[in-house]
Amino acid sequence: MSRLFSTTRSIKIASYTLNKNSIKSDNGILQSVGNTPLIKLNKLSEEIGRNIYGKAEWMNPGGSVKDRAALFFIEKAEERGLIKSGGTIVEGTAGNTGIGLAHICRSKGYKCVIYMPNTQSPAKMETLRLLGAEVHPVPVVPFDNENNFNHLARKHAENMENAYWTNQFDNLDNKDAHIASTGPEIYNQLSGKVDGFVCSSGSGGTWSGITEYLKSQNANTKSFIVEPPGSCLYSYVKTKGKSLDKEGGSFTEGIGQGRVTGNVAANIKLCDDSFLIPDQETIIMLYRLIEEEGIFVGGTAALNVIGAIEAAKLLPEGSNIVTILADSAHKYSNKIFSKKFLMDKGLFEGIPVELREKYAILE
Repeated sequence: MSRLFSTTRSIKIASYTLNKNSIKSDNGILQSVGNTPLIKLNKLSEEIGRNIYGKAEWMNPGGSVKDRAALFFIEKAEERGLIKSGGTIVEGTAGNTGIGLAHICRSKGYKCVIYMPNTQSPAKMETLRLLGAEVHPVPVVPFDNENNFNHLARKHAENMENAYWTNQFDNLDNKDAHIASTGPEIYNQLSGKVDGFVCSSGSGGTWSGITEYLKSQNANTKSFIVEPPGSCLYSYVKTKGKSLDKEGGSFTEGIGQGRVTGNVAANIKLCDDSFLIPDQETIIMLYRLIEEEGIFVGGTAALNVIGAIEAAKLLPEGSNIVTILADSAHKYSNKIFSKKFLMDKGLFEGIPVELREKYAILE
């Protein structure tokens, strides 16, 4: 009997190349964390005369950069005997770290308890509950208040047997996750030619760990922190640690701290400069990334891209500048594409008409 097809045709399209080294995960979801693409933002790169790259962290299995720290927290706790089979992982989070932890807890058989500010997007809370996490939304209070969501998470873990509080803000396993994974990935993806790195700080682990790794490979690599209104880190960097002044607030979630976390403190001496970005610029960039690059990301990613552009202005033409595309826009769509929300925040009128007519379309 003759074969129906005697040869395999070569079928190609211009923008696809088979990556023969792509990851196969024999360890389920756990081994699929990391190894995300590094995407050149072509229109912006051409505009600024430098190469702007975004690490596509929404492609992690839990949908954000926080999957990396979540995996590291749990496996380091196991390694040290701090959590045993059937135990409970507890965290205070704006959402993404919790989602990463919830995914990994499901995979490993742990319970997951999350405390979070009640101002965070409903989609994050829904996702956590669908992943089986116990969610406690609590009123927003400063860190020095005993009812701050982080302290409530710590107390919850302390009052349970076989429970571990991951403490993302001050647990240096956070930055170490990025020394072990994200930093080396970026360095390898650009064959070592990383002239600048910039991102915002929530817990601070992403900025701190990537900065530490890249500077360990090349001391000439510049590192910058970019922040929204309401953050103290901008003034802290600008005054070389003399001021923690902050002003205003932001629609972004999970970034813009009112204190210097343990992860930031570990490497703040490595920061070359800081940028403070108004929310108006961030929402415009968020829409521009959809319009010009076809990239659907949240406010943190948009802010980070503006930071990369600001950093690029300080570096020679042709330099490579990397930032973090922290997560997608899906969890925030009822805010960032809502005309009413944007008007309430005083952001709607400042968006170019051609962009707001296309994207600010939810009521």
